[in-house]
Amino acid sequence: KTKDEAGAYLSYWCDLVEESKIFPFMQAAKTLKAHWFGIVSYSETNLNNGILEGINSKIQLAKKRARGYRNIQNFINMIYFIVGNLKFDYPRYSI
Repeated sequence: KTKDEAGAYLSYWCDLVEESKIFPFMQAAKTLKAHWFGIVSYSETNLNNGILEGINSKIQLAKKRARGYRNIQNFINMIYFIVGNLKFDYPRYSI
C-alpha cells in the first residue's frame, strides 16, 4: 500500500473505534495517533528500528553481565567485540 492508502485506512479504523466506544480499542487508537507518522511511513519504506533495538539489547546485557567496567574504553571495546561480529578463528593452514 502507498502512504496515502495506509493513512486513509488507519483514519477510517480510528473513526470506527471512536464510534464503538470500546475503551481498550480507543486506547489503541490513541496510541496509533501518537505514532501516526512512523506507522504510515513504514508502509512506504518498510524500514524499522528492530536491528537497533537488538544491538541495544546486546549492549545492555554486556553492561549487566560485567557489573560495571573499570573505564569507559573497556566498555566501548566490549561493545565492538559483541556487536561487531568479530571472528577470532584459529588459522587452519600454515603459511
